[in-house]
Amino acid sequence: MSWQTYVDDHLMCELEGNPGHHLSAAAILGQDGSVWAQSSAFPQFKPEEINGITTDFNEPGHLAPTGLHLGGAKYMVIAGEPGAVIRGKKGAGGITIKKTGQALVFGLYEEPVTPGQCNMVVERLGDYLLEQGL
Repeated sequence: MSWQTYVDDHLMCELEGNPGHHLSAAAILGQDGSVWAQSSAFPQFKPEEINGITTDFNEPGHLAPTGLHLGGAKYMVIAGEPGAVIRGKKGAGGITIKKTGQALVFGLYEEPVTPGQCNMVVERLGDYLLEQGL
């Protein structure tokens, strides 16, 4: 299966029990910041934004004082799982990032999608990739 298929079919899929609702954007990046696959609406990001995210996975709490930045947008970092998941909130939307052995799985959402729905979609794929050794 191609990486784009994972994004299209597993991240940008319609949410269970919520016809017509899906994440606003998603991507799978290598931990070096290289894009493996992304949805059309995934923001253009700067390398230093990805560096900040990877640093936070290695040093949990790194982004808390400054916020998480992606594509010029600033997200307030909220409770995640140190070294495994970073979650951020911005207005009526937010972001979930799951770290796997080789990749970073991103999901962005806006209302009516809830943070929990975004977390479930992103973390489920991330857990699957971890099980596959990826």
